[in-house]
This record gives sequence, structure tokens and C-alpha cells, in this order.
Amino acid sequence: MSNGDYTDEELEALRRRRIAEMQRSAYDEQRRSQAQQQVERQKQSIIRQILTPEARQRLANIRMVKPEFAEELEMQLIQLAQSGRLQTQITDEQLKKTLVQLQSQKKEIKIRRA
Repeated sequence: MSNGDYTDEELEALRRRRIAEMQRSAYDEQRRSQAQQQVERQKQSIIRQILTPEARQRLANIRMVKPEFAEELEMQLIQLAQSGRLQTQITDEQLKKTLVQLQSQKKEIKIRRA
């Protein structure tokens, strides 16, 4: 079928339907983005509560170099806090010790092929 086979009314209906689909898609994307922003705000709020300012700065520095690692570390810290296993804020020194432990665990997990 070519455009000549459609009536003006059919073309207008198709155009309106396409515009409505695009608006719905944009709205859905906006809602997803807002939800992600809300989750990020909640995470940062928890991080502010469980880390000292120095430890937060170290985490920010790590995020610049290794964003995936920083995300993984944040999630572990948040899980510790939510499980009630943190009694005080984590200091920079404690965070450094945790980082050394995590790095040594990652180094031990090497696959050797024979």
C-alpha cells in the first residue's frame, strides 16, 4: 500500500496514534528517570548516615576511578546498615580496611585454564 491508498482521515488517525504513542513513551521514560533519581537520593541519604565525611569523600574518589566498584561497595554498606550490623558510622580508616579486604577477595578469584 502506498500513501495514495490511504484517505486523509486514515492518515490523520495514524499520525494521531503515532503522536500518542510517542507521548506515552516519553511519559514512561520520565517516570523511570524520576524513580531512578528517587532511589539514588535514598541511597545517598543512607550513605550520609553511615559514613563519616572523610569516608564519603574516599567513596566519591573511588566512584570517579571505578564507578562499578563504588556502586557495589555502596550496596554492601547499605545492606550492612539495613541488617542492623552497623552500630556507629564507618570511618575513613574502617572503609580503607574494608577496601583492602574486598581487593584481596577479588584477587583470589582467578580462573586458571590448563
